[in-house]
Amino acid sequence: TPSLDEMVYIAQELERQNLNFPLLIGGATTSKAHTAVKIDLKYKNAVVHVNDASRAVNVVSSLLGDRNKEYVDDLKSEYSEFREKFLNRQVEKDYVSIEEARQNKFKIDWNNEEIFTPNQLGITVVENQDLRELLPFIDWSPFFRSWDLHGKYPQILEDEVVGAQAKELFKDAQVILKRILDEKLLTAKAIFGIFKANSNETDDILIFDENNDQKTKFITLRQQAQRSKGKDYLALSDFIAPESSGKTDYMGAFCVTTGFGTDELAQEYEKANDDYNAIMVKALADRFAEAYAEFLHKKVRTEYWGYANQENLTNEELIAEKYKGIRPAPGYPACPDHLEKHAIWDLLKVEENIGVYLTESLAMFPTASVSGYYFGSPHAKYFGLGKIAEDQLKDYSVRKGIALQEARKWLNPNLADGI
Repeated sequence: TPSLDEMVYIAQELERQNLNFPLLIGGATTSKAHTAVKIDLKYKNAVVHVNDASRAVNVVSSLLGDRNKEYVDDLKSEYSEFREKFLNRQVEKDYVSIEEARQNKFKIDWNNEEIFTPNQLGITVVENQDLRELLPFIDWSPFFRSWDLHGKYPQILEDEVVGAQAKELFKDAQVILKRILDEKLLTAKAIFGIFKANSNETDDILIFDENNDQKTKFITLRQQAQRSKGKDYLALSDFIAPESSGKTDYMGAFCVTTGFGTDELAQEYEKANDDYNAIMVKALADRFAEAYAEFLHKKVRTEYWGYANQENLTNEELIAEKYKGIRPAPGYPACPDHLEKHAIWDLLKVEENIGVYLTESLAMFPTASVSGYYFGSPHAKYFGLGKIAEDQLKDYSVRKGIALQEARKWLNPNLADGI
């Protein structure tokens, strides 16, 4: 993400200005690899990756202690050794050319493939979704993980180690949840669209309106890390009928939010010095957003698109993604390019219709929001793109119409020579 590049820049500035205080690196997207390979070399003083906030006190104590020079020297040595091993591993991996990967893509017999015509095409806006309808779709397991309690709900409530703490947390959550529902403190909105679509030979998905005028294109990326013989090199475009098939296929895009009202409610608790419940509000808003994404996807599958109108799955089966079709999101393993959010926003007019906007680093605001694509093909499946080679990066920058340097910045974690 762009924040990782900013960390490298900060280290360079500390060095340029000849400053000498330690630099601690932390956050969900950070790693020892990125710290050792990208940041540590930029700054002669201490650079420490702190993978958990609970370790920060010990790290700072070591940096302030009598043996701090020894601690920093050991750390520099450890990162140097790690860096050498990491870079050696990267060199060992082989990649096929983008042409070869495309020749060995996932193939569907489109001549014999039945494509379901959606019940409704175009864009639909939902102004105020009832949160109570979303309750059965909440996946509580990530809620506990956000509080560093690991286990599957509801079993975690009886866990020998964290069960008592999990029960107390869940009880507190229900109190805030009840207030949110009773007082209607959060507003849920959504926008989605279902469109005619076809793929082309360069892994793009072309989106058309009901009059067959092209509205946009989604640029997908293809796996390139060498696979065993007979294995496919996947791209999301494989799940959409190609133009050459002569068939019209379909694809959807969406954005949901349950974040309106979250900041105001959290600030109310913060002003009362109640940080615990301020954090609780944000955690619950996030759970509602994911639940809304699950709820809306079901409505699309069974009603608006209708290709799964006989579906009857439990919440556990929904969480396990037992349904037909997928809803991958830009920034996630199958499509790690955050820039593609712009195409969704332009196609659906997301900000104009429901008020969710993209920040400079392409995060969504309100943060309790989810966006992505809808694929209805029974062949569609989730996968990880992995690393890509320089030839696909160049190909992508041309297709995207951006400078190679800009493409490298956004796709750095997925580059064969990136972190």
